[in-house]
Amino acid sequence: MSLSLFKCARLRRFSALRADQKGLALVEFAYVAPILLVLAMAGAELTNYALTQMRVSQLAISLADNASRARQFVSGAAPRFREHDARQVFQGAQLQSGGLDIRTNGRIVLSSLERNVTGGQWIHWQRCFGAKTQYAPQYGRQGTGAVGTSYPGMGPSSNRVTAEQNFAVMYVEIAYEYKPLVFTSIVPRQTIRKNAAMFVRDDRDLTGDLLRDPRYGNVFNPAPAVPASSIDLCA
Repeated sequence: MSLSLFKCARLRRFSALRADQKGLALVEFAYVAPILLVLAMAGAELTNYALTQMRVSQLAISLADNASRARQFVSGAAPRFREHDARQVFQGAQLQSGGLDIRTNGRIVLSSLERNVTGGQWIHWQRCFGAKTQYAPQYGRQGTGAVGTSYPGMGPSSNRVTAEQNFAVMYVEIAYEYKPLVFTSIVPRQTIRKNAAMFVRDDRDLTGDLLRDPRYGNVFNPAPAVPASSIDLCA
């Protein structure tokens, strides 16, 4: 074969190779796949964060609503709120939280906001739930406002909640430790805080058991009684 014929054969093979597009899509996909994967995971991270925010908010509302409805019917007297009722609403919150596991990853504060004898706002009792005890009540502890009228009520100044005379408000604070799925740079580890409040739905007995230790507030503890060791006073 002459040199010119050899060059022509190589040229034809090179031209055929240039025209061959087999595997082109695979090469292009190899370039864009990492970018698509990062975008998909980032979208999943943001979606999970938004859903967690919504779930914690709904959890606070549901717990406040359940606490406002819970009662022990008493013939010829006003209904009572019991330690057993507090335990039940917390257990309901744990079940509702599902995979969030609010007992392990968060802290719930349930407060009864009432009026004192002089008409001021008063946190008559508080109960807490959850392992993250470093999250203290944000808007006052049990006993705050027992005397005088200086305590303004619960919640941020832009959305303050106050109780009416002879009625109580169930105020819920939730602190939840959010852990990102993958990207801490997009959504960092943080504490999600949500609040909710509901007026008690009936004429609840707000005097309490006068024979019981005052540190329990006006929460009754008849049978089935909750042991003192199982009552979290948010201390």
